[in-house]
Amino acid sequence: MTSTSRLEAFSDGVFAIAITLLVLGIHVPEQDAALGPALLDQWPVFLAYLVSFLTIGIMWINHHKLFEVIGQSTTTFAFINVVFLMVIAFVPYPTEVLAERLGNGVDVQLATVFYGATMTLIAGLFNALWLYAASRGGHLLRTDFEPGIHGAATRGYQFGPLVYLAITATAFLSPLVAVVLFLAYAVYWVLPTSSPSDAAAGGRRRS
Repeated sequence: MTSTSRLEAFSDGVFAIAITLLVLGIHVPEQDAALGPALLDQWPVFLAYLVSFLTIGIMWINHHKLFEVIGQSTTTFAFINVVFLMVIAFVPYPTEVLAERLGNGVDVQLATVFYGATMTLIAGLFNALWLYAASRGGHLLRTDFEPGIHGAATRGYQFGPLVYLAITATAFLSPLVAVVLFLAYAVYWVLPTSSPSDAAAGGRRRS
């Protein structure tokens, strides 16, 4: 087993790059175009950017909180984290696809499902990180981590993939509603918790 410091530094770098790359999907309007209407026409781009920026930001916050209770790493844990980061770095691509299809209306349903599938995979991999760290009696967790929170955290994190799947399913009814729900779910995680242990356990009690 090794320290998690290098793993955390590498993870922070990937998150920073991924969240920065999102802005590359926003293009400056043509010089001879009327600015107001041109900016309004870009609403799908701005909406997709907002949803993905908040989502990656919340994933980074939760990843940071996760490492507040994980004290050690193994090769297997590091590899799971690398796969998790691989999908995080991929987010700008489905974001741009979603924005483009929301704008032109072509295959927008499939684009939304593609985006939702990416979010669901990220949430699933986040669960994999936690479940591996907490397995075998919490073999990677800090010794001062409260044992009673193990089960609560597992149950809390398990809801993520299910919620993303449910939101993705709404794309078959209305892609725009699905995107708004993705945004609402990201905002939900911005709401403050009453204590760090509540956050670790997936609790969302407001302070």
